[in-house]
Amino acid sequence: MRALVWHGKEDIRCDQVSDPEIEDERDAIIKVTSCAICGSDLHLYHNYVPAMLPGDIMGHEMMGEVVEVGRGVNGALKKGDRIVVPFTIICGECDQCKRQNFSVCERTNRKKNLGDKVFGHTTAGLFGYTHLTGGYPGGQAEYVRVPFADATHLKVPDNLTDEQVLFLGDIFPTGWQAAAQCDIEPTDTVAVWGCGPVGQMAIRSALLLGAKQVVAIDCLPERLSMGAAGGAITINFAEESVVERLQELTGANGPEKCIDCVGMESHVSLAQPDTVYDRAKQLMLMENDRPHVLREMIYVCRPAGVISIPGVYSGLVDKIPMGQAMNKGLTFRMGQTHVTRWTEDLLRRIVDGQIDPSFVITHTVGLEQGPEMYKVFRDKQDSCIKVVLKP
Repeated sequence: MRALVWHGKEDIRCDQVSDPEIEDERDAIIKVTSCAICGSDLHLYHNYVPAMLPGDIMGHEMMGEVVEVGRGVNGALKKGDRIVVPFTIICGECDQCKRQNFSVCERTNRKKNLGDKVFGHTTAGLFGYTHLTGGYPGGQAEYVRVPFADATHLKVPDNLTDEQVLFLGDIFPTGWQAAAQCDIEPTDTVAVWGCGPVGQMAIRSALLLGAKQVVAIDCLPERLSMGAAGGAITINFAEESVVERLQELTGANGPEKCIDCVGMESHVSLAQPDTVYDRAKQLMLMENDRPHVLREMIYVCRPAGVISIPGVYSGLVDKIPMGQAMNKGLTFRMGQTHVTRWTEDLLRRIVDGQIDPSFVITHTVGLEQGPEMYKVFRDKQDSCIKVVLKP
């Protein structure tokens, strides 16, 4: 089969690789009908996330048709079922799964010893990501093996298009969780840093959850325009002060809830000296991430507010103002998404017409164009916001 394969920094190729096979009785094989490039795939593309190996298959946003099932799936899936595959692989049986903390499932990381060493305690296995999370082959391919398939799936109705439901595997529940963990109240201003695909979902989720106003922060006109179309007030940080504008919009109180949809790769700008500092430390291998957004959120957030972090961080960060956060009494909530906690409700919202997540798609191409589209997506060429690949 064809698949997008990691060969090293900024080297993704469309290769011929072996078809997946059933390896465990709880496995299923799906024929991928749609998959996507995610912003966190760019962290792998840039080799910012450790423990990738040449030959690893990329991708964790995928859906398709079940073509084979193991004996242990026990009727939960059958050939011909149309499913979305969550990026978090879950057993459905461990203590964390029973608590619906699916992204920290205790059983699905098949390289638990690595996860334990790096994270203190292992996280769940993830598709198409670092070997710290299991090194499972991803879904930017014609076929993918789904481990623990009886638990790791979402059946979707035939009357909805792939484009409507594909993002239930990652960016829609990720944006939703980012907003949900803010405990939004009707009087709240919610500020969202980063208007990429997850940011767009967070904007709309915050409004669906009843925020008084949502403020979207970015520097790309096409992203800000999409955020405004979703009901947000926009701030272009390249043209005005984020702190001053948020003070103005909140009566000098600051936003009650702040969402970081940027994570480890904050935009580097001479107008923001800390981003230059972070980039220099990255080049000297003295810091992993560029946490400008995190610093800005801590500074501007209203006392007793909430900092929500769906943006991916990979390791060590520097100059985090913990004194400000502690004295302001801020609450931090973060993590990979507990996808399956949210999917049934979000599927219902799609069916009911509350939201159509396909609005975020700007490019649809064949799988063979994937390596080129990684560059287009990274460089934000052709107003690219979200890429869907068709194997």
